[in-house]
Amino acid sequence: MGNIYMKKKASLVALIIVLMLPIFAQSQDSNFGNWLIYIGNKKLNQKWNIHNEVQYRNYNAIGDLEQLLLRTGLGYSFNENKNNILLGYGYILSENYVDNADEKVSVNEHRIFQQFTSKQNIGLVKLNHRYRFEQRFVENDFKMRFRYFLGLNIPLINKEKDKNNYYLSAYNEIFLNSKSSIFDRNRVYAGLGYNINKNLKVEAGYMNQFFETNSRDQFNIITFFTF
Repeated sequence: MGNIYMKKKASLVALIIVLMLPIFAQSQDSNFGNWLIYIGNKKLNQKWNIHNEVQYRNYNAIGDLEQLLLRTGLGYSFNENKNNILLGYGYILSENYVDNADEKVSVNEHRIFQQFTSKQNIGLVKLNHRYRFEQRFVENDFKMRFRYFLGLNIPLINKEKDKNNYYLSAYNEIFLNSKSSIFDRNRVYAGLGYNINKNLKVEAGYMNQFFETNSRDQFNIITFFTF
């Protein structure tokens, strides 16, 4: 029975990869980078929480900074903690290459955002919807953007043990601008995660981020911590 179940899990992973291949194939000028991500959640009580987040994004494996993102916010949960509204602030430092040369220019952004998240279960599959509206102060420019995130989490259950700390994770997130060039970008991700305990989990996966004319590929390592 164990071998049969392992084959089913392998088939599921293969199916997800095959389904995502057409999306990855849209890449035109693709570069591979690495994102190191920490996402934390501090519960103040049954209703209120503080979100904190650090993302260190690299053009290559590590050491060639593309973007440093710091984000925090105050949230309120309701409907038995299935829904959450949050008001947040983010600071983003981008190191952009100039005209495909070795020279970089630093761009500072301050961001205010409002978001609503909703969780639901379909059998063992956990779905997460996130709607986020951003007001972006990029140097001397002001922009607004809407984002919709749909994520799913599938636990890999070992029938002999009734549970397994491993899980599959996938998401798609689309970004829409308020001005011309409405489409900003789209992110598709698939990864494997491990629940260390009820408060801590780690995850690693592949993400493709594509724009109108090009795309970027990233290997993401993510740590989730609730305290």
